[in-house]
Amino acid sequence: MFTTLLVVLLSIDFRSVLAKFTEEPGSESGTGEFYALPVFACAGMMWMASAKDLAGAFVALELVTISFYILVAFMRRNVGSLEAGVKYLILGALSTGFLVYGIAWIYGTTGTMNLSDLPSKIQHLQSPIPLLFGIALVMVAMSFKVGAVPMQVWIPDVYQGAPTPTTAFLSVGSKAAGFILLIRFLTPFLAEGSPVRSQVLGLLLILACATLLFGNLAAIPQTNFKRLLAYSSIAHAGFLLLALAAWAPDTANLLGSAKAVSFYLATYLLMTLGTFFILAQIRIQTDGERIEDFNGLGKRNPLLAIALTILLAALAGVPLTAGFLGKFFVFSLAVKAQLWWGVGLGFVAAAAGFYYYFKTIRAMWWQPAASDAKPLVLPPITRYAVAVLTVAVLVIGIWPNPILWLLG
Repeated sequence: MFTTLLVVLLSIDFRSVLAKFTEEPGSESGTGEFYALPVFACAGMMWMASAKDLAGAFVALELVTISFYILVAFMRRNVGSLEAGVKYLILGALSTGFLVYGIAWIYGTTGTMNLSDLPSKIQHLQSPIPLLFGIALVMVAMSFKVGAVPMQVWIPDVYQGAPTPTTAFLSVGSKAAGFILLIRFLTPFLAEGSPVRSQVLGLLLILACATLLFGNLAAIPQTNFKRLLAYSSIAHAGFLLLALAAWAPDTANLLGSAKAVSFYLATYLLMTLGTFFILAQIRIQTDGERIEDFNGLGKRNPLLAIALTILLAALAGVPLTAGFLGKFFVFSLAVKAQLWWGVGLGFVAAAAGFYYYFKTIRAMWWQPAASDAKPLVLPPITRYAVAVLTVAVLVIGIWPNPILWLLG
């Protein structure tokens, strides 16, 4: 709900860019749906997160996905937006096929779609292979929603081509709802005594390592800032999958995998939305999204440059920021579970993150601005939103108790 509100506020500032690509360029006619569709997507995400059976989860997932089909391709006179919409539609349809087929296998094997009934049903299986096949299909489908390997190929083009508020919503809201649903789906199969626990954990570890490698290696050479954030989003999905691969139940004295993922997602929301608020203003005022468009931002708007420096440092995992604590909890779980391959790749991924995030920081502070560059003046909505999100990232990095209290 909080994410949706911020995305709608971001969309209000972005309306001047939207107006360039409507059926009547320069007019805001036909843009009203752009503010309504996030509400439908939010309803679907809330339904996903609270789904009690696989059929309900599927319907909720489709409500979210259909809303995003329209939002991604909303700038209909922009070739990049239309291309992004087509790619998202095709791969979304493919992932839906995997999801339905996987649900069918699980239902055929256990005789139920109710998530609360699955733990008792899977104890009496003659062979776990059909169930594992169904679980693998559902996990492949869910990797599309959370932006993980093997269904991650849509992310760079869609993030780059979609309107910036839509990209922010995809990066934060869709990923968060997808991981919450994935946790609810996997919990019955990861319980102690489950006949498929070790196989599911092994599959999660493979997906986590592959996602970490792909996301970080692909982000290093990027020169488009939106595309860089797209690949880094894949890398963050890898860290979240690593927390699930190190599955541990929540206890009074231990932050388990579910709460570690929830904490990571909460901090990722703050860091990413703050970054996209700033990116939207760069797009509006310079008509560019490349890293070089941030050149000299430290002189054009020092406070904005300081805020973006803090947000990018948090995304990289610099200590005393919220992003550091999120990664710390993930590594803590992985070390306790002795997932040494995952820990090693995680450290390499974190180091790579420092490199590609700091490319933008270098551009802001050490690269000269273009000769015709003008000072960036922020509208009130963006100014207050960026200030609140940046302060929250710093406060939570030092004092995480409020988020931990909300998580119970």
